[in-house]
Amino acid sequence: MNSAPLLRTLLALGRVALLPTIWSNCLAGWWLSGGGNYWKLPFLFLGVSLLYTGGAFLNDAFDADFDRQRRAERPIPLGKISIETVWRLGFGQLVAGIFLLIFCSQLAAGAGIFLALFILLYNFSHNFFTAAPWLMGACRFWVYIIAGATGSYGLNGWPIFCGAALAFYTAGASYVVRRKTFCGLIPHWPLLLLAAPVALAIMMNSGHFRTLAMTISVVMVGWIIRCLQNIFLGSEINVARTNANLIAGIVFVDWLASAPQISTGNGLMVFLALFGLTKLAQKFVLAI
Repeated sequence: MNSAPLLRTLLALGRVALLPTIWSNCLAGWWLSGGGNYWKLPFLFLGVSLLYTGGAFLNDAFDADFDRQRRAERPIPLGKISIETVWRLGFGQLVAGIFLLIFCSQLAAGAGIFLALFILLYNFSHNFFTAAPWLMGACRFWVYIIAGATGSYGLNGWPIFCGAALAFYTAGASYVVRRKTFCGLIPHWPLLLLAAPVALAIMMNSGHFRTLAMTISVVMVGWIIRCLQNIFLGSEINVARTNANLIAGIVFVDWLASAPQISTGNGLMVFLALFGLTKLAQKFVLAI
């Protein structure tokens, strides 16, 4: 196997198109805990990224038999890489990610272990466990905890509460993607979970910050409506594309969460850049 096809295979296994949303989570949780400690940022970004890509690799390893029947376009069913190699690379990345988080803080590394456990639990159970979307939400929650433990203030209530709101959003998006593998109509009630970050921002902010939160909420809600319009209109939908768009919207959740902690200009520049990078990457690499 020459290097170019191998690289494409590894990028597909790692679902790297969604990595900018992981970096966005890291920045939000870090800013919510005061930022600072800039030398720790590379360890935070790389450690959490490895946990994410390792989990993505293991998702394909756990789902190999399922994919041979339902998603033959994935790398393992196509014979582009052996399942044994995917298992080794997946667990190797989890271990490396936790190790790197030690340089952020002991608490960050401990939270990284919990993230790895939730990743494994999700990958093992998501094809038969109806509450699996909540496990996916919990994975995003632990990213906020890790990032919060890296900030100069240490872990506090802001990344915990905002991480919980992100978990609700992620669970709602995951309920949509489950319709790709389970028969039945997409239920509407989980979509209400997508509004949790907006509700939290309104409750936790006041004055100028509430006005700023409302402005960003309009952007976020507008994107959600764009993602879900075909569902509510009863039109035919592309579930994979809808899910990819909703996951890209995680960047707006992070922007909303961290807006009171940073300047408006910095937030606009950083989070719109990460959103654009996510959408650009999705054009070249499979997102789910």
